[in-house]
Amino acid sequence: MDDLKARVGAVVDGCREALYAFADAVAARPELGFHEVETARRFSAALTDLGIPHQTGLALTGVRAVLEGGAPGPTVAVLGELDALPVPGHPRADPATGAAHACGHNAQLAMVLGVAHALVESDVLPRLAGRVVLMAVPAEEYVELERRLELRRQGRLEFLSGKAELFRLGAFDDVDMALMVHTISGRQYGAFAIGSSNNGVAAKLVRFVGRASHAGSSPDQGINALNAAHVALAAIHAQRETYRDVDHVRVHPIITRGGDVVNAVPADVRLEMFVRGASLEAIADASAKVDRALRAGALAIGARVEATTLPGYLPMRHDPTLLRLFKANAERLVGPDQVTDAGHRGGSTDMGDLSQVMPTVHPYAGGVIGQGHGADYEIVDPERAIANPARALAMTVVDLLADDGANARQVLATARPPLSRDAYLAFIRGLMRTWEYAEEAAS
Repeated sequence: MDDLKARVGAVVDGCREALYAFADAVAARPELGFHEVETARRFSAALTDLGIPHQTGLALTGVRAVLEGGAPGPTVAVLGELDALPVPGHPRADPATGAAHACGHNAQLAMVLGVAHALVESDVLPRLAGRVVLMAVPAEEYVELERRLELRRQGRLEFLSGKAELFRLGAFDDVDMALMVHTISGRQYGAFAIGSSNNGVAAKLVRFVGRASHAGSSPDQGINALNAAHVALAAIHAQRETYRDVDHVRVHPIITRGGDVVNAVPADVRLEMFVRGASLEAIADASAKVDRALRAGALAIGARVEATTLPGYLPMRHDPTLLRLFKANAERLVGPDQVTDAGHRGGSTDMGDLSQVMPTVHPYAGGVIGQGHGADYEIVDPERAIANPARALAMTVVDLLADDGANARQVLATARPPLSRDAYLAFIRGLMRTWEYAEEAAS
């Protein structure tokens, strides 16, 4: 086992400058979810250069390759994400779309390529029992929901996140377990951070409908939808003391449309918001309270409110055996003092969806500064942000599939995911609902 790990590590050592250049090239051309055409093309070309057959165009832009081991066994997926997100103030933001890699997905793709190099060029694959799926996944950032709903209306996708859509399409049907590493900023986290869990999230699209009138001469003839939204937002804020600390609830709305013109009473006001929590029960409770606040805003002003709740991401849970194996490899690379406990994370990821169905691990790597999703987010130490996690991932694959896949078989024997594959699809389909409220209808 040590010899196999040394081989994959040596290959990453030899190709790391190419991996850094790849990540930088992706950062120079950021693209938003389900539109990552150039990023997917670049990843596909890198696989072609390695002689790895692969599929493209999955869930519009996803890329999937399969590496066969020397004997039958479990299938391990190593994932990276294709998309950037809108951060217009970022120095490397696309001037047209505002997209920027302010979450490190460009580093993830380079990690996956590092694993590809390590397994193909080290001649380790014949010593492994099973298969390794390498996947570049679209649309992890849950943004631009109205744009994605339009793709749904066109019949081009059903779900609004990449992993859920790939799951629906069967791209994970033959996968037994999944691994990935995300970058994290903050010196306190060291070279690697092992998280215990992540919040799940539900999204809401809200429209307050009032009645337009001249804002200067006849405001009394209007119904101010913006005022209704303000009352609703105040009611949402007033709920915060009702949330338990252990549930890690976060509710964060934005107004995406505040009216049409300044001299007309706003009659069409729209909001987007996320409702996050550490469990499905906490999300459901907070979501019901938000809906109640939205109705209160409409009732107070006499407006109408329309709200659609969309399935976002399920809470992230880590498989303990996968976590133990990855942590041991991380400590081997950087020392135990550089592997920290990230605790519960308030953000969300669609890797959480996979974790409810199969054994999954989603640790973090350092090497970046600035705020995640912020204009100052930057990779400053690619050794930590790219090379180290590529080595750790490749070494964990070796752990899982060497020795006739004994460790992978142990993972499968002890894992107890909460949902079956069919139950997962039925559950998230059931989360989507739309309702409408107006005072006349209520009375």
